[in-house]
Amino acid sequence: MNDPVFVVGVGVISGIGNNVAECLDALVEGKTGIDKIKYLRTNHSDLLPAAEVKLSNDELSAMSGLAPATSRTAMLSMIAAQEAWAHSGVKKNIPSLRTGFVSASTTGGIDKTEEFLTHFLIDNNKGKLRDIINHECDSITTMVADKLGIRNHISTISTACSSSANAIMYGARLIKHNMLDAVVAGGTDALTRFTLNGFNTLLVLDGKYCRPFDENRSGLNLGEGAGYVVLVSERVASLLKRDPYCALTGYFNANDAYHQTSTSVNGDGPYMAMSGALEMGGLQPSDIDYINLHGTGTQNNDSSEGAAIQRLFHPHYPKMSSTKSFTGHTLGASAGVEAVFSVLAVHHGMIYPNLRLQTPMSAFPFVPETAFSRQADLKHVLSNSVGFGGNCSSLIFSKL
Repeated sequence: MNDPVFVVGVGVISGIGNNVAECLDALVEGKTGIDKIKYLRTNHSDLLPAAEVKLSNDELSAMSGLAPATSRTAMLSMIAAQEAWAHSGVKKNIPSLRTGFVSASTTGGIDKTEEFLTHFLIDNNKGKLRDIINHECDSITTMVADKLGIRNHISTISTACSSSANAIMYGARLIKHNMLDAVVAGGTDALTRFTLNGFNTLLVLDGKYCRPFDENRSGLNLGEGAGYVVLVSERVASLLKRDPYCALTGYFNANDAYHQTSTSVNGDGPYMAMSGALEMGGLQPSDIDYINLHGTGTQNNDSSEGAAIQRLFHPHYPKMSSTKSFTGHTLGASAGVEAVFSVLAVHHGMIYPNLRLQTPMSAFPFVPETAFSRQADLKHVLSNSVGFGGNCSSLIFSKL
């Protein structure tokens, strides 16, 4: 049960890059992926910026090997999961292992359902029924797992914005309980009109580029993408030809049951998640060197997460930043994308900037980082995820 779990592969695609190397370059150089909406057909394209992956569906099809008619969510998943799986070397070097794919999503194939409804609502004899057969999230997971050749265990997690973190936790538990040897875990979500309109109805979207943890923040920008890590047991890690990136030493999921779309003003949910992850990892707050904030840029989220950080870390605060200032909020994929960024941070000793932060929040004594830096002695990175319905999760990645 207390055996370590190691990260041996990472894969990501987001608004700042189509693979790990491109995303890392953008993080180092401070290049945001937020821009005018180009690929999603929406009436809000000139009004609400977002961090789209900078590829058309045809281009994603060519990269993923999936048909152009496939959901964009599945193509993003395939690209990132394949990168992580191939990079890990698990399948190539140890083909007989028990493997699993645990993927998160909140949109599933909604993008294709929207295409169907565009025609069907005009004439109920029109619309391609093939566009709705992969509507549910699990269909996307199964499709990608099949292409990866993973069949021992397949699961889909959908707990709003903490979905991917919970997928990674579940994958780690499957390994710790000796049910699997290696798991590809993370999540994927494409930008859809359903989510864009839904968040716009909640009045939490910023018409300009988001400013997480800024006193004058006005909301979030949505994004899309996918991010996965490959988790393995200590035995499997010892059989691979290269060293792991890091270890997943702590994780915890909590629910403050405060509200359907808001978190407690006292930060109860994030506080419980961070505290639980620290306890599991046998760590103290002072051991954390960097926090990858959930940091959406909304009034409620940043205030709640900030309150939790103040409760747990006062008076000594680690460095922190929100990479959603680069990628936008990728919803069910966000914790997977940010897990990859956190793994890279602890592996390379890097602190990412919180873009566009000009006026720090007056309620808190800490200020997120505004410039990229390197920290050779960085040992523990905490990654936070706060989801609708109070579903809050934290992951801790530690240097070997």
